[in-house]
Amino acid sequence: DTRDEDNETKASSMSKLMVTREKVTELHISSTEVEEMDISNSKEKIETSECATNKPVMVPGSPESHLIPDDNDSKDQTVVIKPLPLPTLINAPGGEFHPNSSDTDNTRDNTRVSTAPQLSSRMKHIKQEMAKNHLQFVRFEATDLHGVSRSKSIPAQFFQEKVIHGVYMPRGYLELIPNPKDNEVDHIRATCFNSDIVLMPELSTFRVLPWAKRTARVICDTFTVTGEPLLTSPRHIAKRQLSQLQDAGFSLLSAFIYDFCIFGVPEIINSKTISLPASALLNNHDQPFIQELVDGLYHTGANVESFSSSTRPGQMEICFLPEFGISSADNAFTLRMAVKEVARKYNYITSFFIETGFCNSGILSHSLWDVDEKKNMFCSSSGIEQLTIPGKKWLAGLLKHSAALSCLMAPAVSCRKRYSKESKDLKESVPTTWGYNDNSCAFNIKCHGEKGTRIENKLGSATANPYLVLAATVAAGLDGLYGDDGVLSGPENSTDLHQAKPSEIPLKLEHALMALEEDQCLRQALGETFIRYFVAMKKYELENEETDAERNKFLEYFI
Repeated sequence: DTRDEDNETKASSMSKLMVTREKVTELHISSTEVEEMDISNSKEKIETSECATNKPVMVPGSPESHLIPDDNDSKDQTVVIKPLPLPTLINAPGGEFHPNSSDTDNTRDNTRVSTAPQLSSRMKHIKQEMAKNHLQFVRFEATDLHGVSRSKSIPAQFFQEKVIHGVYMPRGYLELIPNPKDNEVDHIRATCFNSDIVLMPELSTFRVLPWAKRTARVICDTFTVTGEPLLTSPRHIAKRQLSQLQDAGFSLLSAFIYDFCIFGVPEIINSKTISLPASALLNNHDQPFIQELVDGLYHTGANVESFSSSTRPGQMEICFLPEFGISSADNAFTLRMAVKEVARKYNYITSFFIETGFCNSGILSHSLWDVDEKKNMFCSSSGIEQLTIPGKKWLAGLLKHSAALSCLMAPAVSCRKRYSKESKDLKESVPTTWGYNDNSCAFNIKCHGEKGTRIENKLGSATANPYLVLAATVAAGLDGLYGDDGVLSGPENSTDLHQAKPSEIPLKLEHALMALEEDQCLRQALGETFIRYFVAMKKYELENEETDAERNKFLEYFI
């Protein structure tokens, strides 16, 4: 009996031990599950934290901006940040913006964003340059409608921050006329002039300025605070046209040739302030000024092919080396700023107006190449120095749109005096001329030299915005390539060019504005928004400016 009792006691103990083990096992399993859940939750929290740290920029007014919690609410709840759609990410301030935009007035900029390694490499190089040159300031530059540099300077220590978030500037700085008056905004009836825009730098244009002490500059594209490209931005319009050209299977090789005048320090003669032209820079006369200018342009990436004195006292000509894409307009934009700053170091004043009130010329020499930049489409394979069929079509487009083109390329009353060759005959327009190796023509075709066949668009004045000159030339040329109304008769080696209707250039700016408004091709290419604003601005200038006053304004504005 005692043995039976002992067996029962042992059995009871074993049973209790098994129950205990099962409970312990269940507890262990439960604990393991909890730990796995905690780890999973921890991972989710880490991912959420990383998402919050690397969240896309929430631009004001975006659909997702309401998802950003208040500081008080964020303590009590977990917020999932929904990423912005791809186009918004590309365009939001804080992203990297790139050329070859193909959007229109009603579309967004769908260009490709640089990868992180590319941006990191560029920023590393820029930081090295900043340290090497002990830079103190960086100018964020953008062009206004007149092609004049408007900028904000940033202390160097804030450069990287501003690259990410952009620099804010009042929109009116870039879109209003040089001397805005109280009723100007009401007259133009445009909106948002009092709002801010964002300058986003194109890092490839970062350069140390040799003529400015411990200062660099970077050319910027302009955007609204919601990330939309500014549709009145000349550089944006030029990029869009170059993108259209690329989509058609072509690229553009171009260079600007500029005249400008050099004046001595103003003197007071008989109570009048007069600026006398400086002596012509022939041979060794005052070479330090022009040499510092050319050397400085080289260090900013703008390669000057040649410079010389021109036909009038104190008048100089500078020719740039041709480059593909937007670079030619960037070089011209740089010259317009550089020549003023270097001249002041030598007690000169420079202007793109001649002392008689006429504008200096601003020629766009250009040729059409294949998309791989290997073959000049204007050059004949037979070796004959004539335009090819694509070249003639391109020329036909320029001739067809010459009236509207002249409005953008000679945008002031004084600029248009060149078209009449200083003739006193009362005419409303003059024929648009073209020829081979004829510098008197509006479109001069040059087949000689190592550059190959090219067309010089001589409609432009030096006061015209180079980005608009480039954009309008490409738009007109593309229309010629696509159109049938300017196709030539005869073989490829024929110099004949048939036009359904001979083209004319209006001598009055008012008539040129009408031609621009009626030109459906350029309206579509440059954008309705830009055309409406540009025409309204010029009409306002015509209503409020006389020729003499205009000359003084531009002399002050373009010096």
